[in-house]
Amino acid sequence: MAQKFIESGYEITNQHEKADIYVINTCTVTNMSDRKSRQMLRRVKEINKNAIVVACGCYVQVAKNELEKIEEIDLILGNNEKKEIVKYVEEYMQKEKRFTEIEDVMYKKEFVDFGNVTYTEKTRAVIKVQDGCDRFCSYCIIPYARGRVRSRKPESIIAEIEEIAKAGIKEVVITGIHVASYGKDFREKDYRLIDLLEEINKISGIERIRLGSIEPLLINEEFMKRLTKLEKICHHFHLSLQSGCDETLKRMNRRYTTEQFKEIVDILRKNYSDVILTTDIIVGFPGETEEEFEETYQFLKEIKFYKMHVFKYSPRKGTKAAAMKEQIDGNKKEQRSQRLIELSNKNEKDYNEAYVGQTVQVLFEEEKDGVYKGHTKNYVQAYLLKDESQVAGSKIENEILEVSCYKAEQEHIIVRL
Repeated sequence: MAQKFIESGYEITNQHEKADIYVINTCTVTNMSDRKSRQMLRRVKEINKNAIVVACGCYVQVAKNELEKIEEIDLILGNNEKKEIVKYVEEYMQKEKRFTEIEDVMYKKEFVDFGNVTYTEKTRAVIKVQDGCDRFCSYCIIPYARGRVRSRKPESIIAEIEEIAKAGIKEVVITGIHVASYGKDFREKDYRLIDLLEEINKISGIERIRLGSIEPLLINEEFMKRLTKLEKICHHFHLSLQSGCDETLKRMNRRYTTEQFKEIVDILRKNYSDVILTTDIIVGFPGETEEEFEETYQFLKEIKFYKMHVFKYSPRKGTKAAAMKEQIDGNKKEQRSQRLIELSNKNEKDYNEAYVGQTVQVLFEEEKDGVYKGHTKNYVQAYLLKDESQVAGSKIENEILEVSCYKAEQEHIIVRL
Protein backbone atom coordinates (compact mmCIF):
# COMPACT_ATOMS: atom_id res chain seq x y z
CA MET A 1 0.00 0.00 0.00
CA ALA A 2 2.90 2.34 0.76
CA GLN A 3 4.26 1.69 -2.73
CA LYS A 4 0.86 2.45 -4.30
CA PHE A 5 0.87 5.86 -2.61
CA ILE A 6 4.50 6.55 -3.59
CA GLU A 7 3.76 5.70 -7.23
CA SER A 8 0.90 8.23 -7.13
CA GLY A 9 3.13 11.03 -5.86
CA TYR A 10 2.45 10.83 -2.13
CA GLU A 11 5.18 10.99 0.51
CA ILE A 12 5.40 8.39 3.30
CA THR A 13 5.95 10.04 6.70
CA ASN A 14 7.39 8.73 9.92
CA GLN A 15 4.74 6.80 11.89
CA HIS A 16 4.35 9.50 14.55
CA GLU A 17 4.65 12.55 12.30
CA LYS A 18 1.74 14.73 11.34
CA ALA A 19 0.27 13.43 8.10
CA ASP A 20 -2.68 14.16 5.81
CA ILE A 21 -3.68 10.49 5.48
CA TYR A 22 -3.31 7.69 8.02
CA VAL A 23 -3.77 4.08 6.93
CA ILE A 24 -4.24 1.58 9.77
CA ASN A 25 -3.83 -1.99 8.52
CA THR A 26 -5.71 -3.83 11.27
CA CYS A 27 -5.13 -7.28 12.76
CA THR A 28 -7.68 -9.57 14.39
CA VAL A 29 -5.64 -12.56 15.60
CA THR A 30 -6.46 -11.80 19.26
CA ASN A 31 -8.76 -9.54 21.28
CA MET A 32 -5.65 -7.54 22.14
CA SER A 33 -4.91 -6.87 18.46
CA ASP A 34 -8.52 -5.73 17.96
CA ARG A 35 -8.16 -3.31 20.88
CA LYS A 36 -4.81 -1.98 19.66
CA SER A 37 -6.29 -1.41 16.22
CA ARG A 38 -9.18 0.59 17.68
CA GLN A 39 -6.82 2.62 19.86
CA MET A 40 -4.59 3.49 16.93
CA LEU A 41 -7.55 4.48 14.77
CA ARG A 42 -8.70 6.95 17.43
CA ARG A 43 -5.22 8.20 18.30
CA VAL A 44 -4.20 9.44 14.86
CA LYS A 45 -7.01 12.02 14.81
CA GLU A 46 -5.37 13.53 17.89
CA ILE A 47 -2.21 14.12 15.85
CA ASN A 48 -4.13 15.81 13.03
CA LYS A 49 -7.88 16.28 13.46
CA ASN A 50 -8.24 17.10 9.74
CA ALA A 51 -6.48 13.96 8.52
CA ILE A 52 -8.18 11.24 6.50
CA VAL A 53 -8.20 8.02 8.54
CA VAL A 54 -8.44 4.74 6.63
CA ALA A 55 -9.15 1.41 8.38
CA CYS A 56 -8.38 -1.72 6.40
CA GLY A 57 -7.27 -5.32 6.94
CA CYS A 58 -8.50 -8.34 8.87
CA TYR A 59 -10.30 -6.70 11.79
CA VAL A 60 -12.23 -4.62 9.27
CA GLN A 61 -13.11 -7.76 7.32
CA VAL A 62 -14.79 -9.48 10.29
CA ALA A 63 -16.05 -6.49 12.34
CA LYS A 64 -17.36 -3.92 9.88
CA ASN A 65 -20.30 -2.96 12.13
CA GLU A 66 -18.02 -2.27 15.12
CA LEU A 67 -15.71 -0.04 13.11
CA GLU A 68 -18.56 1.92 11.55
CA LYS A 69 -19.38 3.11 15.09
CA ILE A 70 -15.95 4.77 15.44
CA GLU A 71 -16.48 8.37 14.35
CA GLU A 72 -12.77 9.03 13.76
CA ILE A 73 -12.69 6.66 10.76
CA ASP A 74 -13.37 8.19 7.34
CA LEU A 75 -12.87 5.19 5.07
CA ILE A 76 -13.30 1.46 5.75
CA LEU A 77 -11.75 -1.03 3.31
CA GLY A 78 -11.58 -4.84 3.34
CA ASN A 79 -8.55 -6.98 2.52
CA ASN A 80 -9.18 -7.21 -1.23
CA GLU A 81 -9.77 -3.48 -1.54
CA LYS A 82 -6.23 -2.62 -0.38
CA LYS A 83 -4.97 -3.03 -3.94
CA GLU A 84 -6.97 0.07 -4.99
CA ILE A 85 -6.39 2.07 -1.83
CA VAL A 86 -5.23 5.24 -3.58
CA LYS A 87 -8.33 5.23 -5.81
CA TYR A 88 -10.62 4.89 -2.79
CA VAL A 89 -8.81 7.64 -0.83
CA GLU A 90 -9.00 10.06 -3.76
CA GLU A 91 -12.67 9.21 -4.23
CA TYR A 92 -13.21 10.16 -0.58
CA MET A 93 -11.27 13.42 -1.10
CA GLN A 94 -13.63 14.40 -3.89
CA LYS A 95 -16.87 13.56 -2.06
CA GLU A 96 -15.77 14.02 1.57
CA LYS A 97 -18.42 11.48 2.47
CA ARG A 98 -17.61 8.51 4.68
CA PHE A 99 -18.04 5.08 3.04
CA THR A 100 -17.30 1.37 3.43
CA GLU A 101 -16.07 -1.00 0.70
CA ILE A 102 -15.68 -4.67 1.69
CA GLU A 103 -15.89 -7.69 -0.60
CA ASP A 104 -16.94 -11.04 0.93
CA VAL A 105 -13.64 -12.97 0.81
CA MET A 106 -15.38 -16.32 1.42
CA TYR A 107 -16.49 -16.28 -2.22
CA LYS A 108 -13.18 -15.12 -3.64
CA LYS A 109 -11.44 -17.76 -5.77
CA GLU A 110 -8.51 -15.84 -7.25
CA PHE A 111 -5.46 -14.35 -5.53
CA VAL A 112 -5.56 -10.53 -5.51
CA ASP A 113 -2.22 -9.61 -7.06
CA PHE A 114 -0.71 -6.25 -6.13
CA GLY A 115 1.91 -6.56 -8.87
CA ASN A 116 5.62 -5.99 -8.29
CA VAL A 117 6.35 -4.50 -4.87
CA THR A 118 9.94 -3.33 -4.50
CA TYR A 119 9.34 -0.85 -1.67
CA THR A 120 10.72 -2.13 1.64
CA GLU A 121 11.81 -0.47 4.87
CA LYS A 122 14.52 -3.09 5.39
CA THR A 123 17.14 -4.81 3.27
CA ARG A 124 14.91 -7.87 2.92
CA ALA A 125 11.66 -8.06 0.96
CA VAL A 126 8.54 -9.93 2.04
CA ILE A 127 6.90 -11.75 -0.86
CA LYS A 128 3.29 -12.76 -0.41
CA VAL A 129 2.61 -15.89 -2.46
CA GLN A 130 -0.68 -17.11 -1.05
CA ASP A 131 -3.81 -15.97 0.76
CA GLY A 132 -6.56 -17.72 2.70
CA CYS A 133 -6.73 -20.80 4.91
CA ASP A 134 -9.00 -23.83 5.02
CA ARG A 135 -7.66 -25.45 8.21
CA PHE A 136 -10.26 -23.96 10.58
CA CYS A 137 -8.37 -24.41 13.84
CA SER A 138 -10.97 -24.11 16.58
CA TYR A 139 -9.42 -20.94 18.09
CA CYS A 140 -8.77 -19.03 14.86
CA ILE A 141 -10.84 -16.35 13.12
CA ILE A 142 -8.43 -15.92 10.20
CA PRO A 143 -10.20 -18.25 7.68
CA TYR A 144 -13.24 -15.97 8.00
CA ALA A 145 -11.11 -12.85 7.54
CA ARG A 146 -9.06 -14.20 4.64
CA GLY A 147 -11.30 -16.73 2.88
CA ARG A 148 -10.34 -19.89 1.02
CA VAL A 149 -6.84 -20.81 -0.17
CA ARG A 150 -5.79 -18.72 -3.18
CA SER A 151 -2.31 -19.04 -4.69
CA ARG A 152 -0.46 -16.37 -6.63
CA LYS A 153 0.67 -17.32 -10.13
CA PRO A 154 4.35 -18.37 -10.17
CA GLU A 155 5.22 -16.09 -13.09
CA SER A 156 3.98 -13.07 -11.13
CA ILE A 157 6.08 -14.05 -8.08
CA ILE A 158 9.21 -14.63 -10.17
CA ALA A 159 8.77 -11.30 -11.99
CA GLU A 160 8.49 -9.45 -8.66
CA ILE A 161 11.57 -11.13 -7.18
CA GLU A 162 13.59 -10.40 -10.34
CA GLU A 163 12.72 -6.71 -9.91
CA ILE A 164 13.67 -6.91 -6.22
CA ALA A 165 17.04 -8.42 -7.16
CA LYS A 166 17.66 -5.57 -9.63
CA ALA A 167 16.99 -3.13 -6.77
CA GLY A 168 19.89 -4.70 -4.86
CA ILE A 169 17.86 -6.56 -2.23
CA LYS A 170 19.57 -9.83 -1.31
CA GLU A 171 17.01 -11.61 0.87
CA VAL A 172 13.38 -12.52 0.27
CA VAL A 173 10.91 -13.89 2.81
CA ILE A 174 8.24 -16.16 1.31
CA THR A 175 5.00 -15.68 3.20
CA GLY A 176 1.24 -16.09 3.12
CA ILE A 177 -1.64 -17.01 5.39
CA HIS A 178 -0.98 -20.76 5.01
CA VAL A 179 2.13 -21.07 2.84
CA ALA A 180 2.13 -24.89 2.95
CA SER A 181 -1.12 -24.84 0.91
CA TYR A 182 0.54 -22.96 -1.95
CA GLY A 183 -0.55 -24.41 -5.29
CA LYS A 184 -3.29 -26.72 -4.02
CA ASP A 185 -5.89 -24.57 -5.82
CA PHE A 186 -4.11 -24.74 -9.19
CA ARG A 187 -6.28 -26.90 -11.41
CA GLU A 188 -4.26 -26.72 -14.59
CA LYS A 189 -0.99 -28.10 -13.19
CA ASP A 190 0.65 -29.85 -10.27
CA TYR A 191 2.81 -27.04 -8.90
CA ARG A 192 3.51 -26.66 -5.19
CA LEU A 193 5.70 -24.63 -2.84
CA ILE A 194 8.87 -26.65 -3.45
CA ASP A 195 8.55 -26.07 -7.22
CA LEU A 196 8.32 -22.32 -6.58
CA LEU A 197 11.34 -22.35 -4.25
CA GLU A 198 13.40 -24.16 -6.88
CA GLU A 199 12.63 -21.41 -9.39
CA ILE A 200 13.38 -18.59 -6.92
CA ASN A 201 16.71 -20.25 -6.08
CA LYS A 202 17.81 -19.67 -9.70
CA ILE A 203 17.27 -15.90 -9.64
CA SER A 204 20.57 -14.03 -9.89
CA GLY A 205 21.18 -11.43 -7.16
CA ILE A 206 19.01 -13.10 -4.54
CA GLU A 207 21.30 -14.70 -1.97
CA ARG A 208 18.90 -15.75 0.76
CA ILE A 209 15.42 -17.29 0.69
CA ARG A 210 13.64 -17.44 4.01
CA LEU A 211 10.35 -19.18 4.69
CA GLY A 212 7.74 -17.49 6.88
CA SER A 213 5.63 -19.44 9.36
CA ILE A 214 4.86 -22.89 7.97
CA GLU A 215 2.50 -25.76 8.70
CA PRO A 216 4.65 -28.52 10.29
CA LEU A 217 3.18 -31.24 8.04
CA LEU A 218 4.81 -29.57 5.02
CA ILE A 219 8.12 -31.08 6.14
CA ASN A 220 8.72 -34.66 5.04
CA GLU A 221 11.62 -36.64 3.58
CA GLU A 222 10.57 -35.98 -0.03
CA PHE A 223 10.24 -32.22 0.53
CA MET A 224 13.62 -32.10 2.32
CA LYS A 225 15.33 -34.12 -0.41
CA ARG A 226 14.57 -31.29 -2.83
CA LEU A 227 14.93 -28.42 -0.35
CA THR A 228 18.47 -29.34 0.73
CA LYS A 229 19.64 -28.92 -2.88
CA LEU A 230 18.74 -25.22 -2.74
CA GLU A 231 21.82 -23.42 -1.43
CA LYS A 232 19.99 -20.11 -0.86
CA ILE A 233 17.42 -21.49 1.62
CA CYS A 234 17.92 -20.10 5.13
CA HIS A 235 18.22 -22.74 7.83
CA HIS A 236 15.51 -21.19 10.00
CA PHE A 237 12.04 -22.69 10.22
CA HIS A 238 9.12 -21.28 12.18
CA LEU A 239 6.91 -24.30 12.88
CA SER A 240 3.61 -23.33 14.45
CA LEU A 241 3.13 -25.99 17.17
CA GLN A 242 0.55 -24.30 19.51
CA SER A 243 0.62 -27.09 22.15
CA GLY A 244 2.82 -29.98 23.24
CA CYS A 245 -0.15 -32.06 24.43
CA ASP A 246 -2.07 -34.35 22.05
CA GLU A 247 -5.42 -33.86 23.79
CA THR A 248 -5.09 -30.09 23.56
CA LEU A 249 -4.06 -30.34 19.90
CA LYS A 250 -7.24 -32.32 19.19
CA ARG A 251 -9.43 -29.65 20.76
CA MET A 252 -7.55 -27.04 18.74
CA ASN A 253 -8.28 -29.04 15.55
CA ARG A 254 -4.59 -29.19 14.69
CA ARG A 255 -3.85 -31.98 12.19
CA TYR A 256 -0.76 -33.60 13.76
CA THR A 257 0.35 -35.30 16.97
CA THR A 258 3.37 -34.50 19.13
CA GLU A 259 4.98 -37.71 17.85
CA GLN A 260 4.62 -36.52 14.26
CA PHE A 261 5.95 -33.09 15.20
CA LYS A 262 9.01 -34.66 16.85
CA GLU A 263 9.68 -36.66 13.65
CA ILE A 264 9.50 -33.42 11.64
CA VAL A 265 12.00 -31.75 13.98
CA ASP A 266 14.31 -34.76 13.64
CA ILE A 267 14.14 -34.56 9.84
CA LEU A 268 15.14 -30.88 9.91
CA ARG A 269 17.98 -31.40 12.36
CA LYS A 270 19.25 -34.39 10.41
CA ASN A 271 19.44 -32.34 7.22
CA TYR A 272 20.74 -29.04 8.65
CA SER A 273 23.25 -29.21 11.50
CA ASP A 274 22.86 -25.47 12.18
CA VAL A 275 19.06 -25.32 11.91
CA ILE A 276 17.22 -22.84 14.14
CA LEU A 277 13.63 -23.66 15.05
CA THR A 278 11.09 -21.20 16.44
CA THR A 279 7.40 -21.68 17.22
CA ASP A 280 4.10 -20.29 18.52
CA ILE A 281 2.49 -21.66 21.69
CA ILE A 282 -0.97 -20.95 23.13
CA VAL A 283 -1.37 -21.39 26.89
CA GLY A 284 -4.68 -21.60 28.74
CA PHE A 285 -6.65 -23.09 25.85
CA PRO A 286 -10.15 -24.14 27.06
CA GLY A 287 -9.93 -27.36 29.08
CA GLU A 288 -6.13 -27.26 29.44
CA THR A 289 -5.52 -28.98 32.78
CA GLU A 290 -2.37 -28.69 34.89
CA GLU A 291 -1.39 -32.14 33.60
CA GLU A 292 -1.87 -31.11 29.99
CA PHE A 293 0.16 -27.95 30.47
CA GLU A 294 2.92 -29.99 32.14
CA GLU A 295 2.94 -32.31 29.09
CA THR A 296 3.41 -29.24 26.90
CA TYR A 297 6.19 -27.91 29.12
CA GLN A 298 8.13 -31.19 29.09
CA PHE A 299 7.68 -31.57 25.32
CA LEU A 300 9.02 -28.06 24.76
CA LYS A 301 12.01 -28.79 27.00
CA GLU A 302 12.73 -31.85 24.85
CA ILE A 303 12.42 -30.04 21.50
CA LYS A 304 14.40 -27.01 22.75
CA PHE A 305 13.28 -24.35 20.30
CA TYR A 306 15.55 -21.35 19.84
CA LYS A 307 12.64 -19.04 20.62
CA MET A 308 8.97 -19.49 21.47
CA HIS A 309 6.29 -16.85 20.89
CA VAL A 310 3.91 -17.47 23.79
CA PHE A 311 0.28 -16.34 23.62
CA LYS A 312 -2.35 -16.49 26.35
CA TYR A 313 -5.52 -17.91 24.80
CA SER A 314 -7.93 -15.17 23.79
CA PRO A 315 -11.54 -16.13 22.86
CA ARG A 316 -12.45 -15.05 19.35
CA LYS A 317 -16.16 -14.52 18.78
CA GLY A 318 -17.37 -16.80 15.98
CA THR A 319 -14.90 -19.63 16.64
CA LYS A 320 -15.65 -23.03 18.21
CA ALA A 321 -13.19 -22.53 21.05
CA ALA A 322 -14.96 -19.38 22.25
CA ALA A 323 -18.06 -21.49 23.03
CA MET A 324 -16.12 -24.27 24.77
CA LYS A 325 -16.71 -24.88 28.44
CA GLU A 326 -13.85 -24.86 30.95
CA GLN A 327 -12.40 -21.49 29.97
CA ILE A 328 -9.15 -20.99 31.94
CA ASP A 329 -8.68 -18.37 34.64
CA GLY A 330 -6.54 -15.40 33.60
CA ASN A 331 -4.10 -15.82 36.50
CA LYS A 332 -3.40 -19.42 35.44
CA LYS A 333 -2.78 -18.27 31.88
CA GLU A 334 -0.32 -15.69 33.15
CA GLN A 335 1.56 -18.22 35.31
CA ARG A 336 1.81 -20.71 32.45
CA SER A 337 2.88 -17.99 30.05
CA GLN A 338 5.68 -16.86 32.37
CA ARG A 339 7.02 -20.41 32.75
CA LEU A 340 7.26 -20.83 28.99
CA ILE A 341 8.79 -17.39 28.46
CA GLU A 342 11.48 -18.25 31.03
CA LEU A 343 12.17 -21.51 29.22
CA SER A 344 12.33 -19.70 25.87
CA ASN A 345 14.75 -17.09 27.25
CA LYS A 346 17.02 -19.80 28.64
CA ASN A 347 17.04 -21.67 25.32
CA GLU A 348 17.82 -18.50 23.37
CA LYS A 349 20.73 -17.57 25.65
CA ASP A 350 22.10 -21.14 25.52
CA TYR A 351 22.00 -21.16 21.72
CA ASN A 352 23.61 -17.73 21.49
CA GLU A 353 26.43 -18.70 23.85
CA ALA A 354 27.25 -21.65 21.60
CA TYR A 355 28.17 -19.13 18.87
CA VAL A 356 30.96 -17.48 20.89
CA GLY A 357 34.24 -18.17 19.09
CA GLN A 358 32.49 -19.12 15.83
CA THR A 359 32.70 -17.41 12.45
CA VAL A 360 29.32 -16.66 10.85
CA GLN A 361 27.95 -14.82 7.83
CA VAL A 362 25.64 -11.91 8.64
CA LEU A 363 23.42 -9.83 6.37
CA PHE A 364 23.53 -6.38 7.99
CA GLU A 365 20.22 -4.57 7.65
CA GLU A 366 20.43 -1.24 9.48
CA GLU A 367 22.52 1.05 11.67
CA LYS A 368 20.90 2.40 14.81
CA ASP A 369 22.37 4.07 17.90
CA GLY A 370 25.93 3.18 16.95
CA VAL A 371 25.18 -0.47 16.20
CA TYR A 372 24.90 -2.33 12.89
CA LYS A 373 22.16 -4.96 13.19
CA GLY A 374 21.69 -8.01 11.03
CA HIS A 375 20.96 -11.74 10.96
CA THR A 376 22.86 -14.92 10.30
CA LYS A 377 21.55 -17.30 7.66
CA ASN A 378 19.69 -19.22 10.35
CA TYR A 379 18.21 -16.00 11.76
CA VAL A 380 20.26 -15.34 14.86
CA GLN A 381 20.37 -11.59 15.38
CA ALA A 382 23.88 -10.12 15.34
CA TYR A 383 25.17 -6.72 16.51
CA LEU A 384 28.33 -5.10 15.17
CA LEU A 385 29.42 -2.06 17.18
CA LYS A 386 30.11 0.98 15.00
CA ASP A 387 33.81 1.52 15.56
CA GLU A 388 35.49 3.64 12.87
CA SER A 389 38.78 1.74 13.12
CA GLN A 390 36.90 -1.51 12.79
CA VAL A 391 34.76 -0.68 9.78
CA ALA A 392 36.78 2.03 8.00
CA GLY A 393 36.38 1.71 4.25
CA SER A 394 33.85 -1.10 4.55
CA LYS A 395 30.25 -0.96 3.35
CA ILE A 396 28.11 -2.55 6.04
CA GLU A 397 24.39 -2.10 5.35
CA ASN A 398 22.87 -4.58 2.88
CA GLU A 399 26.10 -6.56 2.79
CA ILE A 400 26.69 -10.18 3.78
CA LEU A 401 29.93 -10.19 5.76
CA GLU A 402 31.92 -12.88 7.49
CA VAL A 403 32.28 -11.98 11.16
CA SER A 404 33.40 -13.63 14.39
CA CYS A 405 31.22 -13.84 17.47
CA TYR A 406 32.91 -12.84 20.72
CA LYS A 407 29.97 -12.30 23.09
CA ALA A 408 26.41 -13.58 23.61
CA GLU A 409 23.47 -11.61 25.01
CA GLN A 410 19.91 -12.72 25.71
CA GLU A 411 18.47 -11.84 22.29
CA HIS A 412 21.54 -11.46 20.08
CA ILE A 413 25.21 -12.16 19.56
CA ILE A 414 27.91 -9.49 19.32
CA VAL A 415 30.38 -9.82 16.46
CA ARG A 416 33.45 -8.15 14.97
CA LEU A 417 34.89 -8.06 11.47
